[in-house]
Amino acid sequence: MNSKFQKLLLISFLSINFCNAQELSESDLDNERVAPFQVFDNLYYVGARTVSAWLLESDQGLILFDSLYGELTALAINSIRDLGFDPDDIRYLIVSHAHYDHVGGARRFQEEFGAVVMMTEADWNMVAEPAIDQEYPKPIRHLSASDGSTLNLGRTRLRFFQTPGVTPGVLSTRFTVYDNGYPYDAFLFGGAGLNFSGSDRTELYISSVERIMQLEGIEVNIPNHPDVADVFERYEILQERQDGDPHPFVDPESWNAWLDLLLLGAQAKLERELGGN
Repeated sequence: MNSKFQKLLLISFLSINFCNAQELSESDLDNERVAPFQVFDNLYYVGARTVSAWLLESDQGLILFDSLYGELTALAINSIRDLGFDPDDIRYLIVSHAHYDHVGGARRFQEEFGAVVMMTEADWNMVAEPAIDQEYPKPIRHLSASDGSTLNLGRTRLRFFQTPGVTPGVLSTRFTVYDNGYPYDAFLFGGAGLNFSGSDRTELYISSVERIMQLEGIEVNIPNHPDVADVFERYEILQERQDGDPHPFVDPESWNAWLDLLLLGAQAKLERELGGN
């Protein structure tokens, strides 16, 4: 693995615990602005500086992963339009987990564009509870994604995994991306952060990471926070890519190394929680 990416992976892992949504000042909002960009033939980044939103194009409409929150939801909507897409074509909004920064804008996508929102049943139940971080417009309960279920939209298929940890119902998704027509297996781990407490939850997280580690053929890491998989650094390389160069987001080696880091961090967290030294 490239030493630069290895270092960035470690830095990203150490910072992953501190991603908390909060109301944004005008200067903070400016700092969050990111011009949208295409990563694969069918996948686009429409998120912010610190929290991701991904747009997946199919032959029967659009799928959006995560809604951002507050003023950032408007940034995502504008980014979708800037790329030449119509938000009215969003058929499904897949929420990776029920934290404010990922689900806070879901109601807007429902009301303005008719998007169908999908979460696991456990996270729908979490949304129904009083907010633990910040108040936000709660989405109307639509569809529940269960472990092992699939969603087909035209020729695009999503395969869902319930990978609890950061929330009880973290939703992870496996799907295909294309580079000049060539397919690669991509995976969006719906909750890689360790920003939760309790040994029981940490044990669930460890089991989820170990389960993901058993999946074969994953080549592309699609994170719901861009820093944890070097999204912007890789995009810089993508912009300079020459014919014959590998795609910088296709990196199964760093995917495996990243999972190793997540597991080590969770095991250390569990040891502390159980009173180890």
